[in-house]
Amino acid sequence: MAPPATQGRFILAKRPQGNFNEGEHLVWEAAAPMPQVGPGQLLVRNLYMSLDPALRPQMSIRTYVNPVPVGDTMRASTVGEVVRGAGQFKEGDLVLTADFDVGGWQEYYVAKPNQVQLVVLPPGAPVNAALGILGLTGLTAYFGLLRCGNPVAGETVVVSGAAGATGSVVAQIAKHVLGCTVVGIAGGEAKCRFLVEDLGLDAAIDYKAEKDLNQALRRVCPKGVDIYFDNVGGDQLNACLRRMRLNGRVVMCGAISGYDQLGGSSDQPGIPSNVAASIVSSRLMLRGFIVMDFASEFPAALTDLGSWLHQGKIQNAETVVEGLPKAAQAFRGLFEGSNKGKLTVKIAELSPRSKL
Repeated sequence: MAPPATQGRFILAKRPQGNFNEGEHLVWEAAAPMPQVGPGQLLVRNLYMSLDPALRPQMSIRTYVNPVPVGDTMRASTVGEVVRGAGQFKEGDLVLTADFDVGGWQEYYVAKPNQVQLVVLPPGAPVNAALGILGLTGLTAYFGLLRCGNPVAGETVVVSGAAGATGSVVAQIAKHVLGCTVVGIAGGEAKCRFLVEDLGLDAAIDYKAEKDLNQALRRVCPKGVDIYFDNVGGDQLNACLRRMRLNGRVVMCGAISGYDQLGGSSDQPGIPSNVAASIVSSRLMLRGFIVMDFASEFPAALTDLGSWLHQGKIQNAETVVEGLPKAAQAFRGLFEGSNKGKLTVKIAELSPRSKL
């Protein structure tokens, strides 16, 4: 089947200064021009798109990558099907974006062969798992916990954003693979039930219902915290820093609580001086990381994750939104806590010629 003459996509029309809005910052184009395929390039039809908190800073500022250029297609990792092959890729191959300049919030894209990689999944795994538990999300959890947190069986691990994409994988590995005592922080009774009843955590703290996070942490972690995996920042980070044990480790993965303030003024809390003093006296290690730091070890890590998934030690928690036009609304919901697990957008169905 020949590609259509036009495609749907979202562009970044304006840099947000504070909250982003559909129609102002993220603008839907229902009949955008199809990308032109050049010599040595392949044409890919997107099937699933990943929505990640880290995309929000990229709308406003430089992080570990340059910001999305104003007027360009909004950035995202995707899994897609090759429509026109090039290099080692043939029609019907399923590919994952391996470059920030390809993929995105659109139905089709062109890429050089070195900008994508073949999707390889264990039997029975859904296609979008390549964006989640068996992709960068799972790898972020794996290396953040194992290499930066250095957990030992029996230690107490607290995870913020525990019902989200990365947090849910971290919590499951810590509990069911490593044998740690695991406490998840999440917003809302339903998410806390999900953490305890579905994911099997030892306890969960509803930060929306608790009047005092410090007291809540004392209640569920009476002996203190050995490892805090931070996806949120702000008040939750400060509360957990107060409960860390001697030689505790804090893994700095994200700070979603402050992302909507990027590009504008911010009244997010910093680390108070008394908490900073306890970091010193408790000999804490605070470590930030980028998952690509461990790229050479991805194959071995994906083997572990696939094995744990097959054994039932971890599960693929996910929320799938149907339809690319709903992407901006779904992305807004990510910052309002509407998803459980990994959030992806289904853009199109697999075709009969697809090769997985």
